Amino acid sequence: MGPITLFDKSFLQSLSVDESVWFDHFFLTVVPPYFYVETLADLGKKVRPGRTPEQEVRIIADKFPEIHGTPCAFHVNLALENLEGYPVPMTGQIPMAGGRRVKSKDQKAVVWERSPEAKAFMRWQEGDFLDVERSFAQQWRQALTTFPIENLEGTLKAVGIGVQSARTLVEAAAVADGIISDTANSARLIALALRFLGASSRRRAFVLWQWSSAEYPTIGTYAPYAAFVLKVELFFQVAVSAGIISSARPSNRTDIAYLFYLPFSMLFVSSDRLHAKCAPLFLRPDQSFVWGGDLKKDLTQLNQHYSQLPDEVKEKGVFALVDTPPKDGDFLVARLWDKHLRPWRNRPEIPLQHQSRDGHEFQAELIQKINEIADAPDIPPAQSNFNSDEADAVLLKRHVRCKKGSWWQMPKDVKAKA
Repeated sequence: MGPITLFDKSFLQSLSVDESVWFDHFFLTVVPPYFYVETLADLGKKVRPGRTPEQEVRIIADKFPEIHGTPCAFHVNLALENLEGYPVPMTGQIPMAGGRRVKSKDQKAVVWERSPEAKAFMRWQEGDFLDVERSFAQQWRQALTTFPIENLEGTLKAVGIGVQSARTLVEAAAVADGIISDTANSARLIALALRFLGASSRRRAFVLWQWSSAEYPTIGTYAPYAAFVLKVELFFQVAVSAGIISSARPSNRTDIAYLFYLPFSMLFVSSDRLHAKCAPLFLRPDQSFVWGGDLKKDLTQLNQHYSQLPDEVKEKGVFALVDTPPKDGDFLVARLWDKHLRPWRNRPEIPLQHQSRDGHEFQAELIQKINEIADAPDIPPAQSNFNSDEADAVLLKRHVRCKKGSWWQMPKDVKAKA
């Protein structure tokens, strides 16, 4: 499991299915809701001659990182909860929605069932689309092409904030940062965030009560993630108002929305030029932006590197082949591991041979334990006041195809649980 990585649809589309296997293998990926919606929207658009919209979506779904892809909670919900006083991690952890609290024997655990989005992608891989999805795709595609750009000046004036113009993206980011950092505007910024996030009047009242109970700190101190979301939104509005980002391409609005999820990653990989220009303005010093074309080229070389192995070795599955990138050569994936993970080059290599009897026994015991946790009953609400950090075990359910493209992801002779 590699660096926590945010990716966009343009990058995944650029990969071959075989390359997507290695992307999934070497990176733990953040999947924001916008990725699912943007993919589904392709059902409602014109495609290249000789293909149907359903085929386009199926191609994307076929490359989806099904082993390490992790659905992220919606940024609006996270920001509103942050304004209500709940912490949101901003140092590379992926916040997930839901999760059942269970007890298996003497262990407390959190079990995440397969998300509705993941189930949908599994159906889309087979070309199965529900009527409600087709209807939603048309509505989203229409909304994407007619998305109204808010009048920033009027919006800010409504809460008593003035704004200066900008000539470059760097200046637009500085303007947004200046607004967020103005300690004299704390109350107005809280109100502005609530307005941008579409909070109900009841929720606004609760947030303001919580904020007053905390003795009126700045928004950056009180709700860091909500402040980050607001800064990205202000940046976008300033850049559009100044003509730096075009309002004639409404999809820019969706592209910028990926930036809301930057705090939950170690690196962001994209083949979108707007992302390449804007994302570095919001990254922490310990984060990286990776151009999609560069990573695709490296994944191509990795695929060729491992393709030279004998068939009887490859049939053991990619997990048995290797658990780290190659230590020899100049692979971009290895350099990203060097930068974003604790030292890994001294790990012993996994021998490419059949497991021992003891190894099989250990695997059987582990599978039994996993099944016990998965089938364990929910803990009553009064006793489930613990989070995933405090749990003895965390289980994420996934649907993984044994073979994807040319590669066995699981051993060829594996027997799926009935």
